[in-house]
Amino acid sequence: MSKVDALRAMREARYEEDKKRTAAAAPRSRPPVAPAAPAAKRAAAPVAAAPAESESDTEELCGHRNMGGRTCTRERGHSAKSHRYS
Repeated sequence: MSKVDALRAMREARYEEDKKRTAAAAPRSRPPVAPAAPAAKRAAAPVAAAPAESESDTEELCGHRNMGGRTCTRERGHSAKSHRYS
């Protein structure tokens, strides 16, 4: 038996052991999920008033964060495919 055949046999034996172990373990029971609220109740919820626009001349920014922690400086909802970070 070659080294490759021995490794393959060990891998298959380990796979069979894992398969038996998972089959023997009791399946986890998940808690029931609550049904979604009917559309009528969602529509009846009070709607918060839109915030008044501030007097400042600064635009609202996109705010997307990259992995380095920088935030996007383009306007919110920009149509550009990429973000501009600073």
